[in-house]
Amino acid sequence: MLGFTLLDYVALGFFILAWFGYHAAVEFTDAGQKSLNKVMNQYRFRWMEQLVVRENRIVDTTIMASLMNGTAFFASTSLIAIGGVLALFRSTDSVLPIFSDLPFGEPPTRLALEAKVIGLAVIFVYAFFKFAWSYRLFNYMAILVGAVPVLKEGNREEAMTVARQAAAMNVVAGKHFNRGQRAFFFSLAYLGWFISAYLFIAATAGVLFVMWRRQFISDARDAALGGKHD
Repeated sequence: MLGFTLLDYVALGFFILAWFGYHAAVEFTDAGQKSLNKVMNQYRFRWMEQLVVRENRIVDTTIMASLMNGTAFFASTSLIAIGGVLALFRSTDSVLPIFSDLPFGEPPTRLALEAKVIGLAVIFVYAFFKFAWSYRLFNYMAILVGAVPVLKEGNREEAMTVARQAAAMNVVAGKHFNRGQRAFFFSLAYLGWFISAYLFIAATAGVLFVMWRRQFISDARDAALGGKHD
């Protein structure tokens, strides 16, 4: 009905399976506990444990500002991407002949091209919501950090409790930020579908491999674990 071939549906199914499969593997399995994201979550708690002993927290506020600025940048980028997709949707008549002339696969129908554009828009909208929510959570974390008392004799339990709450909020904010970035990475693979279903499958597999490698066998993970790196 949409003008998709069987290969298109197979490629789309592989894309969805790769996205949700990677999400489940990284966030909900025992193997995922060894990922770079999980390693960095430990440092988020260590950061808050160090914060309680500092009366001057300029360093901590600078780090929090950096986290929020980075998240705001990606949220803004998502809005720009959404605007670009909407412009593409309005220019279907101009773009369709370009894709029809490509020597890869079957020429797309107007309905199929519009469906692909809508799918791309959904990905960027999802990314925006994740980044916007992450930004809000980092704001909440900043409030919790402001409530962490300086560690003194007699208030250790209170100080550590609030510090752990701030760290937990930091972890949640980081989780949603990672999901937003994951959407960006998969959007690059999705662009391959506009050219060919074969390229869509290959790009999805490539993005999946790159993300897996960065999380589990990268030099960044080795550095976070204190291992050797060049």
